[in-house]
Amino acid sequence: MKTADLELYKQKLLALRARLRGDVNAMENAALRKGGDGEGHSMPIHMAELGSDNFEQEFTLSLMETEGEALTEIENALVRIEEGAYGKCDDCSGVIPKTRLNALPFAPLCVKCASARESG
Repeated sequence: MKTADLELYKQKLLALRARLRGDVNAMENAALRKGGDGEGHSMPIHMAELGSDNFEQEFTLSLMETEGEALTEIENALVRIEEGAYGKCDDCSGVIPKTRLNALPFAPLCVKCASARESG
């Protein structure tokens, strides 16, 4: 892969990492904050409200986990750039097409190997 292309993907990855870090921090604050309505309530008044609050917190924590996994994949992609392995499939060492990298810049696998892993 050309140096200019690598720099472009590196910038995309850095921008995506910065955005996701901000999202994770915001979600973490929202999930852990009590009385998110700004009125100082620390406990819901109704049982239904308690259930909704619990659901929202669990949903947010699940999103944070997914975002955290994406951040790990982004970090791994940045390491691959530094090592000169970016754009090569981790499984078959084939070239990952630019169309795939444009859609998913941290993709470690070509489409064929990713599909094979997903199918078991």
